[in-house]
Amino acid sequence: MRLTLHVTLGWVTLWALHASAARADELADIKHKGELVCGVLATDEPMSFVDPRTRTIVGYEVDLCQVIARKIGVSATTKQISVGARIPELQQGRVDILAASLTHTREREAVIDFSYTTFVTGQKVMVRRDSGITTLGQLAGKRVVTVKGGTQETNLHKSVPTAEVITFETAPQALVALQQHKAAGFVNDEMSLMNAYAKLGPARQDFLIIPQSVSIEPLAMGLRKHEPALKATVNAALRDLEASGEAEKLFFKWFGPGTQLQYAARGFRIDSDRVSD
Repeated sequence: MRLTLHVTLGWVTLWALHASAARADELADIKHKGELVCGVLATDEPMSFVDPRTRTIVGYEVDLCQVIARKIGVSATTKQISVGARIPELQQGRVDILAASLTHTREREAVIDFSYTTFVTGQKVMVRRDSGITTLGQLAGKRVVTVKGGTQETNLHKSVPTAEVITFETAPQALVALQQHKAAGFVNDEMSLMNAYAKLGPARQDFLIIPQSVSIEPLAMGLRKHEPALKATVNAALRDLEASGEAEKLFFKWFGPGTQLQYAARGFRIDSDRVSD
């Protein structure tokens, strides 16, 4: 009886180890199916958005996904997801990797892993010029809109505890609320905010972006926990991209002087981790 029990327990242990190993080898699964499924927002130009001419999803993070897919030896496929659904979509296996303007935070590290930092931005607030608001402190007690599921709400409350934050599914919806006088401000990543501001055209004169930053946001790719082989491959692809000089070219393709954002320089490298405070 004791021998039988030991044998049974041994088989259970081996089965558990085998099942764990199978679950942990996502890289092999991706290679087997021949594609890397990247979860993207598709509403956050120029990170990921729908090209009006081709009706395909393009952008900085889409290009990064393609670089990683080539490193693995598979094709890249994009799947549009919402801000709030990013981590659940990853955890439930509906996407292989998140390329969705995801801030690397300590809280998120408890449930998912992150690649090297792929972009560093700040969060700022756009207001209507006729509101007379020029500083973050003046948002106290006022309604501010943002995107549901991001870090903007938490960070704004740290800076302006009494602000009333209203969330929307997408950034364009939040911007419309500001335009319709339904809020005093709209908080978002500086890069996305500047892009939205530039696309206002002549109406830009009615708005301004408060110079003070709400926070500094290091963005990264999101990965499922306990997938060391995939994480190592993703970081190797990003490290190679930086070492070859292609990371710099990719930055200027989407953010440089020839774009609406007109960044003159890149203030970060894609070869290390940064975590939001």
